[in-house]
Formats: sequence, C-alpha cells, structure tokens
Amino acid sequence: MAISRRQVLLLGGLGAVGVGALSLPLRAVEAKSVSVLDPAEMPRPFRTSFVQAPMLRPDSIGIDPVNGAPVKYFSVTEKAASASILPRLTTPILGYNGIYPGPTISVDQGTKVVLRVRNQLPTTHPIDGHLLFSSTHLHGSASLPQFDGYASDVTNPGFRKDYHYPNFQPARTLWYHDHAVHYTALNVYSGLAAQYHMHDPLERLLLPQGEFDVALTITDAMFARNGALGYDDSDQSGLWGDVILVNGRPWPVMKVKKRIYRFRVMNACISRSLRPALSTGEAVTIVATDGGLVPVSQRVASWRHSPAERYEILIDFRRYTTGQRIVLRNLSNKNNVDYDFTNRIMAFDVVEDTVDTSDPTWNTIPGQLASDNEIMSRQPAAATKERKFRFKRDDLTGMWTIDGVTWKDVIASGFTKVAANPDLNDVEIWEFENSSGGWFHPVHIHLIDFKILSRNGRAPFAYEKGPKDVVYVGEGETVRLLMKFGPHRGRYMIHCHNLVHEDHDMMVQFRVGPADEMDEITNNPITAAPAQWDTGTS
Repeated sequence: MAISRRQVLLLGGLGAVGVGALSLPLRAVEAKSVSVLDPAEMPRPFRTSFVQAPMLRPDSIGIDPVNGAPVKYFSVTEKAASASILPRLTTPILGYNGIYPGPTISVDQGTKVVLRVRNQLPTTHPIDGHLLFSSTHLHGSASLPQFDGYASDVTNPGFRKDYHYPNFQPARTLWYHDHAVHYTALNVYSGLAAQYHMHDPLERLLLPQGEFDVALTITDAMFARNGALGYDDSDQSGLWGDVILVNGRPWPVMKVKKRIYRFRVMNACISRSLRPALSTGEAVTIVATDGGLVPVSQRVASWRHSPAERYEILIDFRRYTTGQRIVLRNLSNKNNVDYDFTNRIMAFDVVEDTVDTSDPTWNTIPGQLASDNEIMSRQPAAATKERKFRFKRDDLTGMWTIDGVTWKDVIASGFTKVAANPDLNDVEIWEFENSSGGWFHPVHIHLIDFKILSRNGRAPFAYEKGPKDVVYVGEGETVRLLMKFGPHRGRYMIHCHNLVHEDHDMMVQFRVGPADEMDEITNNPITAAPAQWDTGTS
C-alpha cells in the first residue's frame, strides 16, 4: 500500500505525566523504522523477559437475589501513568489501574460480574485535545445493550459506570477495551485494553490451566524521541508501528518447560494484522476461536490474525532440546506497513525444569473438543433471511462506510437508523463484501457469535472453523456468516475493528426485536444505565 509523506503526530506525554507534541514526516514504507528514538533507546528483539498482566481480584463476592447465581464485584480505574517499555526512557500511557495491558479478569461460567469502571483520566487527550470520555466494551460478551459499551454511551472524567456481565456463554477468551465514539483508536492505542477469561468444566478438563494457560496481548507502537508513543493514522487508513509488544514488552523471551502450553493469542493492534508462525516450521494446534472451543482441533503452520480476533493455540515444546530458542514469527499480510523487526513477535527458550506428569494436559493434544457446539452445529437451512453489507471507503468524503452509512448518520437519526432488524431468535445469513480496494476489514458484530460459511465461495480456513465474533474480510473478499440473534433485544453495533476505520466512521447498528417503547426505556444503550458522578466511595 502506497504511503505518502505526511506529518506524524508524536506524543510528548499524557495528562499529568507531561503534555506536548512533535511533528515529523512519515518515513517511506521500506524504511527500517518509523520511531524517532535515539538508536541507543530503540528496543531490539529478545532483550526483555516475558511477563503477564496481573489477575484482578474481586472487591467482594455476593449472590444475585433474582436467581441465586454468584456475583463477583470488580473495579478498575482508568488513569494516566508511565510504563517501562524502552531501555531507559519511560512511556506515558492511559491504562486500567495505570498498567498496560490492564489486569486480567478470570471467572467461571455462571458467575456474574459487576465491573465498576472509574474514569480518572486527564480531561483531554494530548494528541488532539478531545475530551477523554470512555465507554467500556467487554468484547465477546452477550451483554444487555446498556452494558455493552455502546460507542455513544460515554463516561466523562470524574464519573463511573457499573457494567453487568452475565457470563452464561461457553468458556472463551474475551477482552475489555475502550469504545468511546470517534476516539476508540486513540484510547486503545494509548493503553485501554485487557484480557478477560471465562472458564467452564469442559475447557478446564481438556486444556492446560494455571501457569500453562498463557495470555498474549499483541500490539504495535511507534515512539517519539522522548519515549512517548507516536501516533499516525496514515490519512485515516490505519496505524502500523515498528515495535511489536507482547503484554507491553518489546519482543519478549519466555522460558518454557518441555510440555504442552496453551496460549490465548489476542491481536490488540488498532490496525495491524498478523500471520504468526513458528521459526521451526512446526504447526500449532488451534483449539479455540473468539467464541470458545472449536469442534475439532486444527493443525496449522500459520494463520491470518486480524485486530480483535482471539485464537487459542497449543504449542508442544516436548520435541525441542534444552536451551533451544523457538521464535514466534510474523509473516504479515497484504496492506500492512512492515519494518525491520515487525517480522517477529516473541521467543521461547526451552529449559530443563521438572514437568508435572500427573497433569494430563502436559502431553495431550485433544482432537475432539466441542463437537456439540450450538453455533457450529447450526445449518444454513435454518436461516429465514439473507442480508448483504458492503464495506467501502467513500471516494468523495474519504469516510469509511457500511452500505454508504456511517455512525454519524446513526447519530443524526437520533440513534434510530438501523442496518438490520432481526427478531429475537431469528437465524439469518449475512454476507460481507469488501470492495474498498487496498484495505482489509476485520468486522465485529456485537452480542452474537457466528459461523463462517464461506469465503469467496470456498470453505473457510481451517483455523476459523469455530465460533467467531470477528471475521477477517480481506481485499476483494466476500464472506458469508450464519448467526442467531439473542438472547437480548435492543440495539447493537457492527463495525470494522481497524479502529481508525471505525472512528472515521465505519460503524452502524442493528436492532434485535421490534422497536418496543418499553424496551427502549429499560434497555436503552445510552439512558438505561447512565454513568454516575464518582464520589470515590463504594
């Protein structure tokens, strides 16, 4: 993809930890890097140790008076802080509890969660001065509309909102991230993202747990000379940094035992797609997609991984020798902007530590996983309606559109304009066509999981034969999806998860069920559960 020489905004700081900006020309695509750090400050692959985000502890545990289900109460605070990413310089970030990625939330299926999100961010963002309101979306959760992180349901600095999550779905890797209208890309890139794990008995039986269940949150970044994050959206096309971060560390090295590990691989880049592959050429085993366990595990040498997708993989380190290094490479895809070191993600160093062979997952790669999965068992004949959606950049305005409609059009309609209106429990086939030219679109449908039926008339890739909530719609591709709408009524979003595209303005909404006046009151995504002034007390 051709990139013109333009101006790159480079943060000088965030909020109370320093505000300022630099303006420098974008380097050509074939450049070695885009960051403007002194060479001594530029991170290099495999010089930092791997770390995981801390697990968030509940503030309290209770019982739901309606159905007697257990409830865990958590809280996180959005605030400005500094991160140690570079060799000597600190990097200002915005983070949940001041860290990036934010703390991981882990719960069992059937345990409800109430997550209190406190917005203690600076009043404005240093890049463009927008008000630092937020909207927290638990991506992958079938939440009620007022708790779904609807983009225009915002929490301003000094306010808080309690989000209620039902957690009745099968085990899966979810993530919570900011979804503030028109500023999602800036806020997520600045650090507002974290993993959320839901377990169930089948997943606990079949897959590694504890220290062998490893979260990988992958992002990319560019840096200003003072160590702050740089930001350039390439004429609203996307941002591609020259430094790959895993859990906030540049190209880290993880020590692994000679056993099977499970990795929850989440692409949290705001634009960059990945194509991970092992340097040894060995295949990995896909055991879960966005919506949980696949029916049958899939062996793949690499996979195309767009922003917001989650793939759970097994890697078998038993075959390697002590001291051997295995690199998780990035083979990349069309229309990324790649630099010297973006062709690698992290490394694994094999150690001789004792392995607990009483754990049956240490040497077991399951074949059958969730063969009775409702999403994947559903057949196209169950669909009662087909809809087609076209994803394209408007030639005149430069806006990213879905069937010529943008989120600004939704706002102008008083949030009444919908792209689809299935009834509760309807089954439909949706077709997504990417005719936007030199871009791919990772498309996310809120509320539901879906089954990919075909890609350009052919079968889906092996690695995506599981329940999904994001589909990679590549250049010139048309995909067909099968989905059932529920369990809630109300309005939910469809958007591109290249977050620069979403912000400019590739997002629309659908409504489940007819526009019922009472339902619009009780489950209105903006007014039913508004943010409250944060007094600092529980």
